[in-house]
Parts: sequence; structure tokens; C-alpha cells
Amino acid sequence: MENYTGISNFGALLDKKYGKIGTQKRNIFEENAHMFVISEMLKKARKEANMTQEQLAEKAGTKKSYISKLENAKGNINLSTLIRIFETGLNRKIGFTLQ
Repeated sequence: MENYTGISNFGALLDKKYGKIGTQKRNIFEENAHMFVISEMLKKARKEANMTQEQLAEKAGTKKSYISKLENAKGNINLSTLIRIFETGLNRKIGFTLQ
């Protein structure tokens, strides 16, 4: 078990466990974390719209298997398809923030 003595905030914990920002291990962690957040947002929005994965896929012009992969944080996201799923399929606006 790792020693977390002296860790006082979440950023320090991530640095200890995954390395500093910009390292390969940390980048992979960050990508996976973002994918998880997107998958949960998609799942929540679809359920709030009372739609099945199949209904959403049909409305957004994609496949049910793609919706399922996204909701399970598996596979790559094509940005234009993601926007289409949220905006056309779920009638939700999507925005981005760069830091």
C-alpha cells in the first residue's frame, strides 16, 4: 500500500498516484476521467429524456452500440458525433471550456 503521508489536497494525491500534469500516466488518467464524466452526462441526459439507447441512436443518426460504448466510457468519441447526439438526439446544447 502506498504511503500518502503529507498529502493535503486532491491535486497532490493525483501527483503522487499518477505523476505530475503532462506525464504520460497522468495524461491517460485525465483522459479516462473526462471520458467517465461525459459518459455519465450522456446517460443522465438520455434517461431524463425517457429514451432508450436505440431511440437516441436513431434520432442522432448513429448506432445503439456506439451509444452504449459512450455510456460505458469505452471507445473513442468523435466530437462531431458527440455534438450531434447531445444537440440533435437530446435537444441539449453542448459547450466547452479550455483552461
